[in-house]
Amino acid sequence: MELSVNGRNMEVTTRLRNYVEKKTVKLDRYMPNLAEIHVDLSETNARSAVERQVAQITIRDNRGTILRAEERSNDMFASIDAVVDKLYRQISRYRGKRRSKWRGGSDGSEEPMLGEPLPLEEELVESDQPSIVRTKRFTMRPMSPEEAVDQIELLGHDFFVFYNADAQAVNVLYRRRDSNYGLLQPDLD
Repeated sequence: MELSVNGRNMEVTTRLRNYVEKKTVKLDRYMPNLAEIHVDLSETNARSAVERQVAQITIRDNRGTILRAEERSNDMFASIDAVVDKLYRQISRYRGKRRSKWRGGSDGSEEPMLGEPLPLEEELVESDQPSIVRTKRFTMRPMSPEEAVDQIELLGHDFFVFYNADAQAVNVLYRRRDSNYGLLQPDLD
């Protein structure tokens, strides 16, 4: 398991790094095949002092499943505790869904759920004109729309781009205001 701890607008001290290691080392007990843990710690200039210390953890297993959580507080150690607790809840929910899927009348022909691989980010140069400031590249694995719904819930995003194995095309799943989901399926002219 690979652990990386990064700081933005702050210095990651040895004490802070050791605390993160102590809290995250137990995650592999609950999520087998854990390959990578990426921790981003940052200090923001928020108006509220309660939201200045931000801890975000992204974990990825060998199957490509990604779970991500973020917490804000006025103390970095409290943010780390809260984000780790949130990840434990997400792991529990994820394992429950996988367990119910495999026990729930499947004929065994389905593949395990695959998640969004960790995107590679590139920061671009800013200018006065509106422009693209970040590019993310990621590998897409074929999945069903139901698996995409699971991924959007696990990641907590408003949309999810995936390769639909049924339609054999790139689709976008998005969360609607009524808490349901919409699926965008492009037609080429």
